[in-house]
Amino acid sequence: MKRSRLKTIFGTALCLLCLTAFSSCGDSAQAEAAQITTAAEVHDMNTETVYKATAENVKLLGRTYFNEDKLYCALSGTGAEFSFTGTKCTVDISGDSTAMNASAADNQARVGIYVNGERVIDDMVDNLRESYDVFSSDTPQDVTVSIVKLSESPMSTLAIDNIKVTGSVIKPTPDKDVLIEFVGDSITCGYGSDDPVKENHFSTKTEDVTKAYAYKTAKNLDADYSLVSFSGYGIISGYSDGNKKVSNQTVPPYYTKLGFSWSPNGSFVPANVDWDFTKRQPDVIVINLGTNDDSYTKTEKDRQEEYAAEYVNFLKTIREKNPDAKILCTLGVMGDRLFEYVQKAADDYSAETGDKNVYTMKFDVQSPADGYSADWHPSVTTHDKAAAKLSEEIKKLLAE
Repeated sequence: MKRSRLKTIFGTALCLLCLTAFSSCGDSAQAEAAQITTAAEVHDMNTETVYKATAENVKLLGRTYFNEDKLYCALSGTGAEFSFTGTKCTVDISGDSTAMNASAADNQARVGIYVNGERVIDDMVDNLRESYDVFSSDTPQDVTVSIVKLSESPMSTLAIDNIKVTGSVIKPTPDKDVLIEFVGDSITCGYGSDDPVKENHFSTKTEDVTKAYAYKTAKNLDADYSLVSFSGYGIISGYSDGNKKVSNQTVPPYYTKLGFSWSPNGSFVPANVDWDFTKRQPDVIVINLGTNDDSYTKTEKDRQEEYAAEYVNFLKTIREKNPDAKILCTLGVMGDRLFEYVQKAADDYSAETGDKNVYTMKFDVQSPADGYSADWHPSVTTHDKAAAKLSEEIKKLLAE
């Protein structure tokens, strides 16, 4: 994995200075950040201005949380995007409890930073504070910067701290016409997408959400995205040896949250933060859950029926929170044995509620000819094929 090391570690004095300059939280912090932006408008193109990643300054990618002057990013694909005209940009990232723990190297957050669509930083956040020199030019250029958390939330989180720009005022990039939410497991997260050896195991170093079908589908459709996904999780059970239900590894309890993580990041605990569903509502919600459940249900009829029944309950929660979205229930990339129960859940839900805005689609099962990633997960080729199929299905739904 290419690893760009354009970073410096701030000294204690500078950290204290930054904390003093931006010591507020909640609404007051956003108001202060907005004032900083306003003040920057009077600066010339040679002035460096410090910004915070508030909604006034950046486009928020996925479910993020601004608190204590930082934009916290937990779930896969979360981050921020902005544009400006200028000569320099530096981004400061704060790590969590894994950052300074050498034994947690395979769990540290992976971040990608893009300039005009090209990834210029690909790094593991292994310090409590990182400073990345993102862009530099002798002459002013039109620049779009995207900061994307490439790895998933259970292992680690990160926070976007100061954004320093020499040039014009930064502004959020515009929203796309369509927002798609993806609810899933390791397949959605891009588990092992940078590791083509199927016998290898999980590491955030080889997890890249931008190489997975969900992110690729959004790109195919020129849509905005939001992901709620955790490796090994399901509807009624996480990954199991088949003898015991792993009921503490299920997605539904976290759907209304900012996710969850085993690694503390200051006061930020994703599972304690409710997601605000009054924000922009998705136009389409894609559910891809059942691969891990199938490791538990196998061919046991009562377990499969339980999966379908709990799936119906989950659909009710999703509909309550997203009254107008088209919901597409999918399964099949790593096995389609439970798909008939996905179909049953969709049919039962529609029959009970009268909601006809719920659909199903079966993915093609991955082929050995297309290769595998770590722990037999889909290869990039398989993700490309899944994204192509899903993109066409979503086009049909949006055309209705």
